[in-house]
Amino acid sequence: MNATRDDDALNWAGDDDPTLVPTGSGRAAPEPTGLPEGWTIPEQSVSAQRAVETEPADAGTESDAEPDAEPQSAAVSSVALVGMGILAGMYLLYTIGWFIGVARIEKPISDPVAEFMFSLGAWLAVAAPLVWFGGTFWLTTSRPRARLVWLLIGVVVLAPLPFIIGSGPGS
Repeated sequence: MNATRDDDALNWAGDDDPTLVPTGSGRAAPEPTGLPEGWTIPEQSVSAQRAVETEPADAGTESDAEPDAEPQSAAVSSVALVGMGILAGMYLLYTIGWFIGVARIEKPISDPVAEFMFSLGAWLAVAAPLVWFGGTFWLTTSRPRARLVWLLIGVVVLAPLPFIIGSGPGS
């Protein structure tokens, strides 16, 4: 450490301000903000401000219950995050499976409109798992259980059957 405080790397202007000294309650004394030096706030408003600051802490025990609930919610969110990663991987594999399955299908259609509709349906089938995952994730941001249910429904409904069955000329 340097010999003088002015040379310290983490020195802030006003570190030696007496209003920043902790009081008996463990909190720093309120500092008047935005007032020029030498100006003071009347004592009535300071005591009223202190009463307002201490009132919510004394009013309930909600702050005591939160630290106990935090580790449990962190564990639940970790499990949910791992589950979401597994489901996202499954949906990515489903997209790849649909792509391979659709590429194997022969198109014996000669009508241009029917061929366009078949190609459109095939590409929509390839995009369906990604759209389902994205839509479910976006529409159920405030309901994690509903998100899980809809993602599990999508795992069953969107299985790439052409890839699983092995349709195409090579089968």
